[in-house]
Amino acid sequence: MTLDTKPRRQGRRAKQEAAKSAPARKVDYRNLRNPFPTMNVFSEDRIEAMHLAALDALERLGMKVLLPEARVLYARAGARVDDGTEMVYLGRDIIEAALATAPRSITCRAGSRDRDVTLELGRMVFQPGAGAPHATDRDRGRRPGSERDFRELVKLTQHFDVLHMVPPLIEPQDVPMHLRHYATLDAQFSLSDKLPFVFSRGTPQVRQSFELLQEFRGLSDEEFAANPHCYTIINTNSPRVLDIPMAQGLIDFARAGQVSIVTPFTLMGAMAPITVAGAITLSHAEALAAITLTQLTRPGAPVCYGTFTSNVDMKSGAPAFGTPEHFQASLAAGQLARRLGLPWRCASGSAANINDAQAANETQFGNWGCFLAGATVIIHSAGWLEGGLTVSYEKLITDIEVLQMVAELCAGAEASTDDIGLAALEEVGPGGHFFGASHTMERYQTEFYEPMIGDWSNFGTWSERGSLDASTRATAKWQEIVHDAPEDVGPADRLAAFRERVARLSEAGGAPPES
Repeated sequence: MTLDTKPRRQGRRAKQEAAKSAPARKVDYRNLRNPFPTMNVFSEDRIEAMHLAALDALERLGMKVLLPEARVLYARAGARVDDGTEMVYLGRDIIEAALATAPRSITCRAGSRDRDVTLELGRMVFQPGAGAPHATDRDRGRRPGSERDFRELVKLTQHFDVLHMVPPLIEPQDVPMHLRHYATLDAQFSLSDKLPFVFSRGTPQVRQSFELLQEFRGLSDEEFAANPHCYTIINTNSPRVLDIPMAQGLIDFARAGQVSIVTPFTLMGAMAPITVAGAITLSHAEALAAITLTQLTRPGAPVCYGTFTSNVDMKSGAPAFGTPEHFQASLAAGQLARRLGLPWRCASGSAANINDAQAANETQFGNWGCFLAGATVIIHSAGWLEGGLTVSYEKLITDIEVLQMVAELCAGAEASTDDIGLAALEEVGPGGHFFGASHTMERYQTEFYEPMIGDWSNFGTWSERGSLDASTRATAKWQEIVHDAPEDVGPADRLAAFRERVARLSEAGGAPPES
């Protein structure tokens, strides 16, 4: 018997044509609010005990502050300072006064107004993996990060609306340090209109970065100071050390009215007490000391509370992420952030070496800790491997699939009379199906989230298409995005002026990474 395949071919063509003319599904991933109820890991009296212990530690044990200018600011506020040991002892009255002036809501100006980011409790802002010395993908393998990698990862960050800020993705190690800030700014100005990142690597580089950004945006001094137009990340050196470039970064960004995200990096059992409560208490103390410095520099300076607390493998000392302890630490940090009322940053991540099931599980578990903790900004939410040593192109894509599904949940679900679908029940009798019902036909092209990388085909169809796993499909996706991304998102005339200025600054020697 000969089968007539003509109707089947015609059916496929009809579906393809219908797909081309299908209405676009309306989504808004740019302004997300956390839809999940916050979860507590400790009782409120224990959270208060941790806050009081942090204040006691700062007042009695002190914080080592290596920058003399910072110690002067603390001393002027009434702190006890020992310049010989570089120790600063902060009274709780100083800290409480600083917390009173720290803003509860911060509106950050991106390159385009529709990309502006509001940082406040209840918001949900995603950043991909950041700060890695290496990049990796399935075609080119693992390698030291380069300027090309940085630019490609900016293109990927720009492409997805669910990513809201450009972080310090990888280190472009083929660019000398005294010129590296020019390369990272060029990538962000030319390839993205999202909120840019500026490294805190000494006053000369920070000031040049501010001037270049202000000129590129066409802002007056007053306009630049009126709103944050960029941000930085400040890490303390646990336990209880604030080094020179980080202290200087807090001062420089506060004076300029730009955002500092204060993030102690505490690993239980290594640079922090081995317990969740102990590690978070230390992290809280360090964050309070750094936030206080911003407010002593300029009351009302935009600053975010932050934490990145997880545990280590006690057999090897290697950092671990996406663990139960990491999850609990995020919840505890959320409780402390809510106590202060400040916008705050939390972190996901993975210690896996490749984009496999371990990597997916750790990142998703870490992300859920951040979601349920009520984090405002979630960094390392996509692409981070090896405990931060690598950003993976494929993992960035597969993780974004999850972020987009979470973003769908932020919109909530409708339950109008039409949504309830009584008319559909009247149309379809017992034992029937709803594939052809009017209620279905009106909605089928836009009702459901369509996966970007996920494959819902059956085994036979999947096999016929080449048996491609998720990482392989992700490779094709990122390559398509990078290939098709425009090279110049920013205004051509301003980019030209920026590059001319950078050429002159580079010829003059750039800017050293020193304070």
